[in-house]
Amino acid sequence: MELYIGIAVVVWILTMAAWYVLAGAFRSADVDKMKNRLLGTTTKTSKKKEGSTQETALFSSDEPSKGKIALQLLQKYKLKERLSTLLEQAGLKWNPGRFVHGCMACFIGGYIVAYLVLPSSFRPVALLIAVGAGLTPISYVVRLRAQRLKKFEAIFPDALEFISRSMRAGHAFSVSLEMIHREFSEPLASEFRRTFEEHNLGLPLDVALQSFQKRVPSLDVHFFVSAVLLQKRTGGNLAEILDKLAYIIRERFKLRGRIRAVSAHGRMTAIALSCIPLGVAVLMFYTNPDYVKFFFLDDTGNIMLGVAVFLQVSGYLIMKKIVSIEV
Repeated sequence: MELYIGIAVVVWILTMAAWYVLAGAFRSADVDKMKNRLLGTTTKTSKKKEGSTQETALFSSDEPSKGKIALQLLQKYKLKERLSTLLEQAGLKWNPGRFVHGCMACFIGGYIVAYLVLPSSFRPVALLIAVGAGLTPISYVVRLRAQRLKKFEAIFPDALEFISRSMRAGHAFSVSLEMIHREFSEPLASEFRRTFEEHNLGLPLDVALQSFQKRVPSLDVHFFVSAVLLQKRTGGNLAEILDKLAYIIRERFKLRGRIRAVSAHGRMTAIALSCIPLGVAVLMFYTNPDYVKFFFLDDTGNIMLGVAVFLQVSGYLIMKKIVSIEV
């Protein structure tokens, strides 16, 4: 079984390497051909077949060449758009296909390293380590997205007050959006700059704001977009509305900080209770390996280990849900 897995891994690596080399060669050839056609330096050679000429397309999408197999899988299970949105919200300009290939490479690399390092009796654990290594890029993107969103929400009330003051000074709402990216730092500046550019290039304001709301999945942004669109339809003092919205957001931050301070004891308890079984397992692994082998080599031990891991994870998620209070 292990020999077949190793052969499959080697074949996959060689296939992907050959694919990247061939795709790069074809992509560079297509680029040169397009440059020659645009510059008018190409020689006209036509081959007639049954009275018809063969035409070559000038432009073609290079999206399938960047991880074609992964993109086909993402499109089949309708995950490409979600993954692209996740990468965009994290502020990363990564290709979804290459990202999936990176996860697969981490999975294979983690399995090979664990298979070589762990003793022969504990090599079934290599699969779990490989799964953890494969999920590492996804967890990194999710964490980066959460940090970016947190940083955005921290300076968002100041941006609302800036828009309110600029409108009181006589500037239009669209001009206020254009001024934000010069006065504030990332990630707020880039998001507002993109919204202004979309509106400036002809996109309706409501569509540009809805796109902005999709890129930044925050409740505060939803309130902001709803307030602007409602004021556009019914009228009213938008500057005053934005001032009140900024005040409400700051009060929510204060209440959220108080709740986190009160629930800190519960979070520490959940982390401690979840780490105790893992620490005991590591100690038993070094002090009495024969006792731990039962959970990996025996069928009953495998069932007991699976149930224990499931209950431990379920208990941690339940405790985390208890101490997580949305404001």
